[in-house]
Amino acid sequence: MTTHQTSSLLLGLAVVVLLARLLGALARRLGQPAVIGEVLAGIALGPTLFHGALSDAVFPAGVRPLLGALAMVGVAVFMFLVGVEWDAGLVRGSGSLAAAVSFGSVLVPFGLGTLLALYLMDDYGTGDRTAFVLFMGVAMSITAFPVLARVLTDRGMARSPLGVLALACACVDDVLAWSLLAGVVAVSGAAGPGRWRILLAVPYLLGMLFVLRPLLRRFAARRPALPLTPAVFAAVLVGLLLSAAVTEWVGLHYIFGAFLFGVVLPRSAGERLRGEVHERLGELSGTLLLPVFFLVAGLQVDLSRLDAGGLGTLGLILLVAVGGKFTGAFTAARLHRMSVRDSAALATLLNTRGLTELIVLNVGLQLGFLGRDVYSLMVVMAVVTTVMAGPLLSWIIGRPADTARPAVGGRAGESAVPGLTAGPADTVGTVV
Repeated sequence: MTTHQTSSLLLGLAVVVLLARLLGALARRLGQPAVIGEVLAGIALGPTLFHGALSDAVFPAGVRPLLGALAMVGVAVFMFLVGVEWDAGLVRGSGSLAAAVSFGSVLVPFGLGTLLALYLMDDYGTGDRTAFVLFMGVAMSITAFPVLARVLTDRGMARSPLGVLALACACVDDVLAWSLLAGVVAVSGAAGPGRWRILLAVPYLLGMLFVLRPLLRRFAARRPALPLTPAVFAAVLVGLLLSAAVTEWVGLHYIFGAFLFGVVLPRSAGERLRGEVHERLGELSGTLLLPVFFLVAGLQVDLSRLDAGGLGTLGLILLVAVGGKFTGAFTAARLHRMSVRDSAALATLLNTRGLTELIVLNVGLQLGFLGRDVYSLMVVMAVVTTVMAGPLLSWIIGRPADTARPAVGGRAGESAVPGLTAGPADTVGTVV
C-alpha cells in the first residue's frame, strides 16, 4: 500500500464510523433500529447523491478492495453472532404454531417472488435466468432475526408470548431461508470448475452438528465457568474463520460456515463463554466492521436515475415482499386460532428484514444473480419493510408501554397465543 492509500483508507474508515454513529443515533431518536440510520449512511456515501462525487473523493478506487475485505470479515462475524444467538429451544417451546407460521411466511413470498421475477425477467434478468428467479424468491422470504429481537426488546415484548413466538418463527425462518439460499447457490454452479466440491457440504454439515458440537458440549460441561482468555478467544476466531473458509471452498458462500460455527457453540454449559464472545465481537462488529459493510453495500446502490418505470417496479417489489410475508404468516396464525390482532402483529414483525436482507442481496450481487438496478430497488425494500415495522406494530397493538405485559390479550399471566407461554427471550440486539 502507498502512503496515499493508507491515509485514504484511515480517513474513509473514520468518516464511515462517525456517520454511522450519528445517523444510527438519529434513527433511534425517531423510534427506529440503529441499523436503519447506518444503512442510510452507506447509501448517502454512495453514487445516489452527487452522482458519486462524494464517494469518489472519500473512497478512491485504490482503497475499495480493502474496504470490501473488511466488509467480508464483518459479515462473517455478524453471521457467526446470529448463529450463536440462534436458539432451537424457542422453536421446541412453541410447538407446531411457529413451524406453521414460519412455513407460511417463507413459502408464500417465495412463490410470489419467483412469479415477480418471471415478470421482471426481460428488464432486470441476468445471464442465469434460473438463479435470478429462485434468488428473487429467497430474497422476498427473509426475516431479520437480530433486528426483530431488537424491536421486541426496545418495546419490552421480548418475554411476552407474542415476542417469544415471533423469535421462534424467526429462528425457523432463518433455517428455511438459508437452506433455500444454499440450494440456489449450489444449483447455480457458482462454484465454477470445482463445482463437484459442493458434494462435500453434506458431510461437513453432519460433522459439525454430530461430531464437533457434542465434543464442544462435553468440553464446556467440564469447564462451566471457563473465562474467555486470549487463547480461548483465538480458538473461537480460528474456528469461525476456518468454517467460513471451508463453506466458501466447497461452493457455498462463507456466510454459511460462519453461521454454522456459531450454531455449534455449546449453549447451557457454555453460557458465560458465549456471552463474553458475543460482547467482544459484537462491539467490534457493530462499531467498525458492519458500518464498513453498509458502505460497501451503499456504493452499489444508485437511485439517481430512478424513473417512473423504476418506481413502478419498486411498488411491485414492495407489494410482493410485504403482502406475501404478511399473508402467509397471518393466514397460518389464524388457522391456529390466534386472534386477528395478534396474527396481524406477528405478520408485521416477520416483515422486518434489515441487515440480514442486505447480506442476502450482496450475495446475489457478488454471484451475479442480481443486476445493480434491481439490487438498488431491493435495498430500498429492505429499508422500507424494516422502518414500517415499529409504527405498524404501534397501530395494531398500542404503544411500547402497553405491550410490556406478561400476556398478549386476556388476563395477566394468561397467554392469548394457543399453546405458548412466556419464556426467556432476551436475545440479540447489540449487533444491530
